Amino acid sequence: MPPQSPSAAADLAVDQVTLTVIDNYLSTTCREMGVAMMRTAYSPMFNEALDFSCVLFDAKGRMIAQAEFCPSQIGTIKFTIEWMLDELGPDVYRPGDVIVMNDPYRGSGHIPEHTLLKAVFHGDEIIGFVANCAHLAEPGAKAPGGLAGDATDIFQEGLRLPPLWLQREGVPQEDIWKLIFANHRTPKVTYGDLMAMVGSLNVAERRLKSLIGTYGYETVTTATEDLIRIAERRMSEEIRRIPDGEYRFSDIIEDDGVAEGSYVVECTVVVDGGGVTCDFTGSSGQAAGPMNGTYAVTASSVYNAFMHITDPTIPRNEGCYRPINVIAPPGTILNCEFPAPLVGGNTELSPRITDIIFGALADALPERIPASHGGTVCCFLFGGEHPETGELYSHFHFEGVGWGGRPIGDGDSQVIVIIGNARNTPVEIFETRYPLRVESYRLLEDSGGPGLNRGGLGVERILTIEVDEVTVSALFNRMLVDPFGIHGGKPGANSGIYVRLAGEESWSTFREKFGTMSPSKFSNILLHRGDQVKILAPGGGGWGNPLERSADRVLADVAEGLVTADGALRDYGLVVERSDGAWRTTPTPARAAAGSTTLVEPRSPGTS
Repeated sequence: MPPQSPSAAADLAVDQVTLTVIDNYLSTTCREMGVAMMRTAYSPMFNEALDFSCVLFDAKGRMIAQAEFCPSQIGTIKFTIEWMLDELGPDVYRPGDVIVMNDPYRGSGHIPEHTLLKAVFHGDEIIGFVANCAHLAEPGAKAPGGLAGDATDIFQEGLRLPPLWLQREGVPQEDIWKLIFANHRTPKVTYGDLMAMVGSLNVAERRLKSLIGTYGYETVTTATEDLIRIAERRMSEEIRRIPDGEYRFSDIIEDDGVAEGSYVVECTVVVDGGGVTCDFTGSSGQAAGPMNGTYAVTASSVYNAFMHITDPTIPRNEGCYRPINVIAPPGTILNCEFPAPLVGGNTELSPRITDIIFGALADALPERIPASHGGTVCCFLFGGEHPETGELYSHFHFEGVGWGGRPIGDGDSQVIVIIGNARNTPVEIFETRYPLRVESYRLLEDSGGPGLNRGGLGVERILTIEVDEVTVSALFNRMLVDPFGIHGGKPGANSGIYVRLAGEESWSTFREKFGTMSPSKFSNILLHRGDQVKILAPGGGGWGNPLERSADRVLADVAEGLVTADGALRDYGLVVERSDGAWRTTPTPARAAAGSTTLVEPRSPGTS
């Protein structure tokens, strides 16, 4: 945490050095929680992807620290814990109790994400709560892996758990464990992952008690109050750097997997002094299929947008969110009502919301805002009976996408969506655990949106089935609506998922081959040995006029295989040729006629 100004420091009840030590201690505790889960969990979703979050709350239920794991969960867990504490009341907790909950209509992101909560005691007094949230590989839905792209209600998306005790005073509650195991296809994996989460809470509990032992409860409590005030003040200062005004943007959600037609997400961002309101009034009504989001998901997406464009040294706690107001009318795709399906809201709608906030602010903050990134997790689910063990398996596979071109340079290639921050499962681990073979895995040339600063590239992955039968499902978007560019940049390439049955030569969409309603959202399609699936992850949008990208940069892209010679001619107005081992570039008349643009000087968040 950077030093405070003299006037700000005078408002603090705890000295600057102690405050900084406590802030770093709390954040490091959250990171240590994540390491404990990574090292002890069974599923690649934990130990490879790191699809979890770790958070600390004070005795009042306010977030006081978080680690840099999954941003979408860090946003929704605020609402999850608030709901749990309100529903259970203040007097039910005992030392050693661990409570589980995953109900999206009680604040969770979607059913696969399970939240565990534990109260921490100092004597007989609750001094805080430790919590984590993680994506279980198997939630007991109609499709293995849980993300059924054609679900029509919440009941098809898995086993919903209201707040329930996994442990009472340290003793496992066998009836609850049996209930969960009876509904999950992979109970052994579920057990290992949930126990890793419990162990993570125990780590945090020990660390909090140690902190209290060193500084005393009063000092730590006062310090967290200071940290929340600091975060609120500094976030307000960051928002004041945005010119006051109303900024609008909209985008299209192409389909919901169940019904024909698309959905509009409308957003008006109102900046007024040190506060901002993001109003989604005018957005489409809730979807028939699983592309809905709850209020918690929508608010989390907005929070994440502002976390990405403001000073990263602001303490990440409850105070960050206070200057940000979110309006999402009930009954819309952004605040759906029970029992609407919503498993895709947290993976597919959420990154689109963040991009929409960026799109709205593109002209207000041209030196900071990137173009659209790929905006889809490319959810590919599969499961069946493992030929070596005879046990059921299921897996949720996702892909990295291209990120949008930025004022300071090209977008990154093959990175998980902005609300994910998860790691790619290595091919060797993937092929060891599951009966599928990765035939090819490569960056897709020409997939990055053309621009003065090019969008990052998407990827192509081809999988071959190596078992007699496997069930596959998918939940993609951006297959029909491209990631947008800004300031004259062009769109990135779209996503796709295709199938080629054994013995066939050409690829088909799943709609063409199996009659699914959507080409990118479906569930429980049976494939067999030798069949192949091709996944295309989208590229990011471009930033700025592509005709103004220097010939040297275009040539470097062609030489590295990121842009083809045809793409250089089509998108950048540059003829690129190689003769006798030497490269030569010739501008087209359109490129030669393009004038230079006066660019804003890039600056980092937190500077003026």
